[in-house]
Amino acid sequence: LRRKIELSAGPAQVVARDLMESKILRAVYSNRQLEAVLDDFWFNHFNVFLDKGADRYLLTEYEREAIRPHVFGKFRDLLEATAKSPAMLFYLDNWQSVGPNAPQPRGPNAQRRGLNENYGRELLELHTLGVDGGYTQKDVTEVARCFTGWSIDQPQRGGNFQFVPRLHDDREKEVLGVKIPAGGGMKDGEKVLDIVAHHPSTAHFISRKLAQRFVADDPPAALVERMAQTFLKTDGDLRAVMQTMIESKEFRSEGAFRSKMKSPLEMVVSAVRSSNGNVDFATALVNQVAQLGEPLYRKQEPTGYSNSSREWMNSAGLMARMNFALQLAGNKVPGVAVEKTGDANGTRLGAPEFQKR
Repeated sequence: LRRKIELSAGPAQVVARDLMESKILRAVYSNRQLEAVLDDFWFNHFNVFLDKGADRYLLTEYEREAIRPHVFGKFRDLLEATAKSPAMLFYLDNWQSVGPNAPQPRGPNAQRRGLNENYGRELLELHTLGVDGGYTQKDVTEVARCFTGWSIDQPQRGGNFQFVPRLHDDREKEVLGVKIPAGGGMKDGEKVLDIVAHHPSTAHFISRKLAQRFVADDPPAALVERMAQTFLKTDGDLRAVMQTMIESKEFRSEGAFRSKMKSPLEMVVSAVRSSNGNVDFATALVNQVAQLGEPLYRKQEPTGYSNSSREWMNSAGLMARMNFALQLAGNKVPGVAVEKTGDANGTRLGAPEFQKR
């Protein structure tokens, strides 16, 4: 019956619902908890909005193919995987970005195409250097020129990445002081990825974002600097950067212990995990995360959700969290059953090893 109701809303809604439920189920049942958290972190860093046109279908493989395989790998590989993802190309309109000599569509109602700077700007501001990373508007334009011709083969049919030479601006460019010779074709964009992936501002920006997510809303500058140095020394090895952070005194300090409030996704998933919950279907959990302010895959802005706890600190959100906890404890969340064990003093929840903590 539940499936019939979902199908009545149309296939796009079924795809979206399955995508969101699968994220919840992976998070609840994964034995690789850090990997699952990093999967969410990096998707949020390279955010794509589900409800933009063809991304209703293109997003289904984005997290699986572009994000998850690289969370413990080299940042450069992760960056290229997202840059060539049809989901990202469509979301930031780069598939429509063309050089000045590109052929234009014909017809009385045809719209002319030109350079689109959306991806170039977000690549520098959000994905790599950061807003204070030292780039200029000229760099944004030059980066956008380098990525002309990076497109999608039949996007409405879920096509793959393709480079279209006739759409590319093949003239000379200069990005962050580096000359990119004419005639490079698709390698122009790959050269840009090389430049920004190895830039000191990127090392600092990524390190601070990770430290903000895992240590404190305002992470210690000394820790961020050590993580950034590891990033630069290891050619952007994300496993090494994480190891530097986790083994640091700041990560294990009294000030960092339980200093951050969980995001709605973390709160819902950790509550089900800690109460030994069994999830038959995750529809109610998906809805709960959305009601708490973090609808999955539906952050419209490319910034993604904030890594700061302050975004989730409000009276309505705290009340909603308490209500969810009561519903979960009372086995009143549809599709979720938590284990109940009793003693002389009343009922307690969870597996025995959890009760002893």
